[in-house]
This record gives sequence, structure tokens and C-alpha cells, in this order.
Amino acid sequence: MSRLHTIRPEDATGPAAEVFAKLKKAVGKVPNAYATVGSQSPEALNAALAFDAAVAASTLAKADIEVIKLVVSEHVGCDYCVAAHTLMGKLAGLSSDAMKQVRAGVATGDAKRDALVTYVRALVGTRGTVPEAVVDAVRAAGYTERQLIEINLAIASITFTNLVNRVNDTTLDFPSVA
Repeated sequence: MSRLHTIRPEDATGPAAEVFAKLKKAVGKVPNAYATVGSQSPEALNAALAFDAAVAASTLAKADIEVIKLVVSEHVGCDYCVAAHTLMGKLAGLSSDAMKQVRAGVATGDAKRDALVTYVRALVGTRGTVPEAVVDAVRAAGYTERQLIEINLAIASITFTNLVNRVNDTTLDFPSVA
């Protein structure tokens, strides 16, 4: 049950109706998380969507973006985002086993992916400066400095949605993940 008032997208008017219409046209529906944000602040939803568009336009592979979003969402305990990005990860070509391993922080057997997971977990799970060895390892795995910035952008993007869903206890409209 959601905690924040959410307008049914078909009942929205004004700026909320406009952003909901764009979303529905682009993805076929307005996910509950976005309906909540847009109900309260269409401007915030537009900003979040622009943020996501910048991440999508980055040089990161779609699978890498979903790995990042899964690691962060699992770390903070956002069941909504874990469910959404498990589905998106599947669409990006990630196997169920790989996504379980990524979420658990265990080695996947893919050195580049494992370095990405270690880097993201260090960023979201520690305080202070990330150890140089972690940054060196993600670079050695093949990520460029530009991509380090883009990874950070993806983390910032999913963090907003995680926070909204943790406050709202957003009702899942994606398949649940065990």
C-alpha cells in the first residue's frame, strides 16, 4: 500500500497529465513509482526522466546500467527497484543467475562485471574516499574515466527512485523477486 497520495495517471491533469502521457507513449504504461513522483511533482518526474535519459545515452552497456541499478537497489533494500531492474536486466541480456550473483555481491565469473559490482558496492556501502585499489581495478577491467563518471550518474539516478519507493512503500507493478 502506498503511503503518498498518487493520482491514477488517467485522472491526472495539467503538467502531471503531460508527463504521464509521454511516459505511457514511451513505455506503454506509467509505472507506480513514476506515478507517485509525478503526482507530487511533475517537475521532479521530468528531472528524473531526463537523468535516466542521460544514463541511457552514456557509453555504458545496457546490461552494465542494470547491474549498477540492481547493486544499489539491493544494497538499500528497495524491493520495487530490485523487481523493476531484474525485469530490465533480463531485457538487457542478463541471466537470472548473474543477477542473483550481482545482488548478493558474489563473483559472477565475468571479471569486468565483478569489478563493476565491487566499484559500485564500494561507492554505496562505504564512507569517505573510495580506495585507490577499487578504482584501479575497475579501470583495469576496461572502464574508462568517462565511464566512471557515467557509473556515478547511474548510481545517482537510481538513488532518487530508491528513496521515493522506500518512503512510499510503492506497490509493485513488476514481477516480484525472491
